[in-house]
Amino acid sequence: MTLAAATNENLAHISNVLVYSAMAVYTLAFLAHIAEWVFGSRSAVGRTAAALTAPAAAAVTVTTVKSAQSGGTAVLERPKVVTRSAPGSRDVPDGPGAAGGSEKGDLYGRIAVSLTVLAFALHVGGVLSRALSVQRAPWGNMYEFSTTFAMAAVGVYLGLLVAKKNVRWLGLPLTTSILLDLGLAVSVLYTDSDQLVPALHSYWLWIHVSCAILSGAALWVGATSSLFYLFRDAHEAHAAEGRPAGAWDNVLSRLPSAATLDKFAYRINATVFPLWTFTIIAGAIWAEAAWGRYWGWDPKEVWSFITWVAYACYLHARATAGWKGRKAAYLALLAFACYLFNYYGVNILLSGKHSYAGV
Repeated sequence: MTLAAATNENLAHISNVLVYSAMAVYTLAFLAHIAEWVFGSRSAVGRTAAALTAPAAAAVTVTTVKSAQSGGTAVLERPKVVTRSAPGSRDVPDGPGAAGGSEKGDLYGRIAVSLTVLAFALHVGGVLSRALSVQRAPWGNMYEFSTTFAMAAVGVYLGLLVAKKNVRWLGLPLTTSILLDLGLAVSVLYTDSDQLVPALHSYWLWIHVSCAILSGAALWVGATSSLFYLFRDAHEAHAAEGRPAGAWDNVLSRLPSAATLDKFAYRINATVFPLWTFTIIAGAIWAEAAWGRYWGWDPKEVWSFITWVAYACYLHARATAGWKGRKAAYLALLAFACYLFNYYGVNILLSGKHSYAGV
């Protein structure tokens, strides 16, 4: 064995160790996020008090002034709890209790984020080590794509936190998804470090696949927001009807408002849609350079276009008054399901020119 081959083998081993280490820390972050939700849930009394404190304080000030002027006795009215934005308003308030929690819950949440940052650093090291071991882009097969996709998803989440967006509620579904993705990658999809077939030796590998990974990571955020929107919207409907809150409703009350989740999902999907469009165009250009045609009805090409059409329909539906809210959320989830099938389903169940890397 040559020195270069031994070095590459050592780097591949280091990559595997770092990926497994990242999975261990992601597991700790997952447990910390569970603790955040459990210990951060307020009791019914605590949530009511939090909802009434600010409005009541304002009411005290107003009524005290009026009482001093008229000499009467101040009477405080129970403030109305608003869970939906006003019709025609562009403001989307989260409402009382949204993303609220106790001091202990907040502590566990901060611990979870810190562990996620540590796991992300190990994860990046694993992906870079894999790239150095093969001396190419680290997404030449399903194993490499999965590990890089998971890294990109965590990167998007941490980037939103750095931008001071209220997305810590994404932590639990994120770590759950990452553990499932990496678990599948190391147990079923794992492929030893190797060089690519000649068709993939192109700078378009860096452009086309990296755009697909970034698009998928952002689309995951949009799909999760749409899913949580459906749950939160049902919770707000129950609250508006005056139904008693159950254990599940206590958890849902800590999410941002349904309107906030709906708008957040739309903004994410609308922002990443041009990147997904460019991904398909870049793939067509690469196909012409590698195979002599821009489009050949390959299963991967077909399902990439189906995914594009699904998201285009979603964005169009959002611009149509009758398709906002739950209908649009269902369409967004369907579109992301197309993206998932485009990767896992097409690569495993169907055969085509994109099957060169195998599982």
